[in-house]
Amino acid sequence: MATPALPTRAKTTNDSDDDVVSAGDPSSTAGLLIERLQAWKHMCGNLEAYIGAVAKEHAGFAKEHEKIVMKPLSSPLREAHHFDSALGGVAGLFENLRSNTQNQISLYGETSKNLTGSVLPVLERLHSEIKNKTKEITSGAGKGSKAVDAARGHSQKHIELLGQQAAHFDTTVGGRVTANHDPYVLKRGVLHRLNKQLLEENNNRQDLISVQNSFSQFEAHVLQTIQTAINSYNQFMSGQADRQKAMFGDIAATTSNIPLDFEWNGFVKRNQNVLVNPNASSRSMNDVSFPNENHRSTKPLIEGTLERKSRGMGALKGYTGGHYVVTPAGFLHEYKDTDNFHKDPTPERSLYLPDSIIGAIDGNKFTIKGKDSSGSKIGQKMAITSDFQFKAHTDADARQWHSIIASFANSGGSAPTSPVESRNITPIATRIEEPQTQGVTPTSAKTPTSAQPLSGTSPPSATGAGSHFASGTVGDKKHS
Repeated sequence: MATPALPTRAKTTNDSDDDVVSAGDPSSTAGLLIERLQAWKHMCGNLEAYIGAVAKEHAGFAKEHEKIVMKPLSSPLREAHHFDSALGGVAGLFENLRSNTQNQISLYGETSKNLTGSVLPVLERLHSEIKNKTKEITSGAGKGSKAVDAARGHSQKHIELLGQQAAHFDTTVGGRVTANHDPYVLKRGVLHRLNKQLLEENNNRQDLISVQNSFSQFEAHVLQTIQTAINSYNQFMSGQADRQKAMFGDIAATTSNIPLDFEWNGFVKRNQNVLVNPNASSRSMNDVSFPNENHRSTKPLIEGTLERKSRGMGALKGYTGGHYVVTPAGFLHEYKDTDNFHKDPTPERSLYLPDSIIGAIDGNKFTIKGKDSSGSKIGQKMAITSDFQFKAHTDADARQWHSIIASFANSGGSAPTSPVESRNITPIATRIEEPQTQGVTPTSAKTPTSAQPLSGTSPPSATGAGSHFASGTVGDKKHS
């Protein structure tokens, strides 16, 4: 008797575990949503850190401005007396700088407090809301996902057990199984567990759909809260910027409004007793006086134009005119002219008359024999005695010159005395009342009425010469 063919279990694609288990993994959905909340939480944390850093920075700005920027403005200006203390000048500008800088320091501190007290709390509350939302999903949809996972595990175990028993049934002839492992019983158990699994999945799915729907609203709330915080941040920062701009504009306007001549005019007014008055007339030599300018030793006994015959190779030129002066000190000085101002009036020649010999008059001519005492000491020592021939304009002028010179010089062949001795014994008893005329060459010799040397001891100093000066300084003449 033929053995009947045993039925075999035909495997189809429906036997795949992937077909039994839902393709969409709910646990991954909850995980993705939780991960998204983590992203929002970290983003919020970054904003908190940013706002906190800006607030800290502005608090630092306040301290740095107080320590560094305000320091050079706190000290008074050096040489401050050179600047006008009234408003509208450099002193007013620095007062404006101090005021606006102090306001900026206060503004930095105010901005820091506003960010810390108004913006950061909004972000901190949002941070807490995101954390609570994460806990809500974890305790709600998260638990549902765990229940689904457990149901799937039970279903999978029974499906595997059914597979084992079905295979055992196919391979064992007349094999006996227990009632609990009867493939029929196992199948019904699988159906029961699959149904329970699907119920768990569907319930979890509804929970996730509800979470997803609320997620959109929650994210809108998150963004709205962030916008509120950033708008507040913008309000505080732009307000600070506007106020700072106004402060800088005030500084610039104060600087621009300083008149270009404000400081100079004030300086001139404060120091008008020191500065040169541009409206005052220039000083003139006619207004200048100095000590001893009218001392009797400075008054010439006679001065005017004489002609002197050149010597040596210059003898061919004949007589050359010059300005000559006989001084109370006993010198006959020769000058090129009477100019005292364009160059230092140093004598071309100087004859010390007490050491000289004067010859007789020959019409308008006379001769003096002596040494040139001008130049350096070495030149004076090396000077030799020479004859100096002079010619006056008229015979009368010659007699006048000769008379005064002869009062100092030796006549004929008498022995000359030394310059030192002559200086000590030669008196000056003359006093000239008329002021000296400078810069004009007279056509004839002029002899003051009292310009005759007297013998005897040295005379007293001239009375009243420069008596109104306390020191040897040059002053202006007082005109009556």
